[in-house]
Amino acid sequence: MRHARRRLVRRVTRLAAVGGLLLGGTMVTRAVASEPDGTSVPRTFAASAGDTGSELVARLGASRTAGSWLSAAGKPVVAVTDEEAAAAVRKAGAEAKMVDHSMDDLKSATSTLRSAPRVAGTAWVMDYRSNEVVVKGDSTVSASDWSRMTQLADGMGGFVRMERTEGTFTTRLNGALPLLSTAGRCSAGFNVTDGQRDFILTAGHCGPDGSVWFADTRGTQQIGQTVKQNFPGSDFSLVQYASGKAGAGAEVVSIGEGKGVRITGAADPAVGQRVFRSGSTSGLRDGEVTALNATVNYPEGTVTGLIETNVCAEPGDSGGPMFSEGVALGVTSGGSGDCTSGGTTFFQPVTKAMAALNVKMIVAAPNGSGQGAAPAPSATQSAIAPGEASPGSSAPITGEGAATLLARLADPKNAGPGLLVIAGSLCALVATRFIRAEKDRKAYRRYYSTTWG
Repeated sequence: MRHARRRLVRRVTRLAAVGGLLLGGTMVTRAVASEPDGTSVPRTFAASAGDTGSELVARLGASRTAGSWLSAAGKPVVAVTDEEAAAAVRKAGAEAKMVDHSMDDLKSATSTLRSAPRVAGTAWVMDYRSNEVVVKGDSTVSASDWSRMTQLADGMGGFVRMERTEGTFTTRLNGALPLLSTAGRCSAGFNVTDGQRDFILTAGHCGPDGSVWFADTRGTQQIGQTVKQNFPGSDFSLVQYASGKAGAGAEVVSIGEGKGVRITGAADPAVGQRVFRSGSTSGLRDGEVTALNATVNYPEGTVTGLIETNVCAEPGDSGGPMFSEGVALGVTSGGSGDCTSGGTTFFQPVTKAMAALNVKMIVAAPNGSGQGAAPAPSATQSAIAPGEASPGSSAPITGEGAATLLARLADPKNAGPGLLVIAGSLCALVATRFIRAEKDRKAYRRYYSTTWG
């Protein structure tokens, strides 16, 4: 009876080991198959929907459309000027809105504004949702300048709206508060690389070429030096790390209180998308993209092609990162208002800045532990509406960015768990074979000893 139980245990162990080998092999195969190819770009629901609207606008043309945006439910909406274009939009699964003025009309109005004498403290955007060009003037614009611009707008037709705003349109640099740069106080944006050296992508108005950046107020811990600047016109610059490398945790942006968000890629935002901004003065704030391709006449000069949002910002937040669902979107340029009363903030798109600088974003590796290719979007990312978006996956801000071996093995996207199952199964098979062989040797010795002589 005892021998029968032993045989049953050995058989069950062998079957379990064989099953473990099959299971482990399947786990490894699925892990390898699920690895991204390194060329995929993470796409959130809002970004994908925004792409649908942009593609329709590009296909139908500027004479038949007037921009696109996201509805409250996250569905792409395209402004169209004729029924045939509306039918094409609906067929593509988007919502069509009939408008009177095409993108050509809106661009013509902004071109006229650009050719007029420059007035510091003004800005204008193409408001796709209202089918208007909105001209804004802050408190520094004189009554005579405002009257002159109003007359210019009236001559262009009824789709140019004049709007006074509180506060002043300024860059968010604060030269009175000490932080990081010899040119004044700013915030670090995103880490980028040219393949050989690593840089901080930040705002161009933070300082000219040669500006030295420090990690402390006494200027004893040098971070790096500005090597490329574009401002005005655009608003971006590169700060090269003194060591040449960003180090561990380069894919994480700080959001305060020792916490951070892992960056998985870069993209262009869509009007109506919920976004988040982090800065060294006001921390993490959120809001909505209200317009694209904005023009702002700062006192220092005119900047075009900016992203307009209703996210608040304050002096010292300049250059800080804007992102959504872990996807980098822009760096803080300037605006009006503050985080007590609210306001308007403009951002330099990161895609345009990186293309001009010939650099790439440093992003989280597939297992979330350092630099690597951008992973595919999660199920959550691909199923959320813009208003329900989050900053992205959290990460601690520490001196050591690499995950431990245990964390890597525990990652379900890794091949580690499957390899452990295979190793354990092999050990079980070897053990059963060894036990069986040892038992046979002992039985043979007993038989041999009783039959000898």
